[in-house]
Amino acid sequence: MKNLIKVERARQNMTQAELAEKVKVARQTIIAIEAGRFVPSTTLAFKIAAVLNCKADEIFELEDKDWL
Repeated sequence: MKNLIKVERARQNMTQAELAEKVKVARQTIIAIEAGRFVPSTTLAFKIAAVLNCKADEIFELEDKDWL
């Protein structure tokens, strides 16, 4: 799953640590999600989207391999 968390954070001048604190996860979780090493739960995806003032489908996108 691709995501635009890093781009949206940059637009809002927000650090990984700040985002992590707001959604109540470790900074390492945000790092792993941004790097594509971890797919967040639906709840976490919606929390991240809310903090970034976006809709979840504006931040997260399925890749072709996700359909297999």
